Amino acid sequence: MAEKPKLIKDDGKRLDGRELDELRPVAIKARVLNNADGSALVIWGKNKIVAGVYGPRECIPRHDQSPYRAVVRCRYNMAPFCSLEEHGRSGPSRRSQELSKVISEAFQNVIIAENFPKTAIDVYIDVLQSDGGTRCAALTAAAVAIADAGIPCKDLICAVAAGKIEGKIVLDLSKDEDNYGQSDNPIAFASRNDDILLYQMDGLLTREEAAEAVEMARVAAKKVHELQKKALQESFEKSGRIIFPIDEKPQKVQ
Repeated sequence: MAEKPKLIKDDGKRLDGRELDELRPVAIKARVLNNADGSALVIWGKNKIVAGVYGPRECIPRHDQSPYRAVVRCRYNMAPFCSLEEHGRSGPSRRSQELSKVISEAFQNVIIAENFPKTAIDVYIDVLQSDGGTRCAALTAAAVAIADAGIPCKDLICAVAAGKIEGKIVLDLSKDEDNYGQSDNPIAFASRNDDILLYQMDGLLTREEAAEAVEMARVAAKKVHELQKKALQESFEKSGRIIFPIDEKPQKVQ
């Protein structure tokens, strides 16, 4: 059995040198796929996630159609090579099905689906590299891809996780912190009014700790939201489709 690592060092910083309320470096790029209606790539710490959006388009099979609104479908998938834990696995798992469902439900709250009856909006999310916090990075990438596709939404979703390690509330847990910590709480916000669209808890927190975690995630989500807006602005200012530059590096979020 592997020995549990010390997650907070004697100087009060975490294993990767971050402060308790510090995000990992984040980079977001919109319009990275040539054939999708909208797309985005998010590099969040060691996570690398690409999202592609197709639609609104004809809903097939037709018995899934709604005469009143578009059907929002999401498929979250972790590549077999994305981490040691996923190595050799392919196809859907219980975890990927759960995340596909909760991500789809989050976007059903913001997409103005009633404008497109009898159609489908398909969101495909592929995790190319995983290091904890993939559902938050996936939500963030999918939100940019949906906006890049020009699909009308009430708001732009941004997600950040907060949790508890060694008795302290921390932001944006890495894989080791998630595995060996006491709690991990992915939280998705609507950027304009701070409504919580997704809240999941793994582990236990007191009411005070939960409130502290939500506020910490809320502040961080506003910073990531600015990166989302910047990525969309850059994609709209450029004509044609572009590929994510190989020299693009994640930046430390201040």
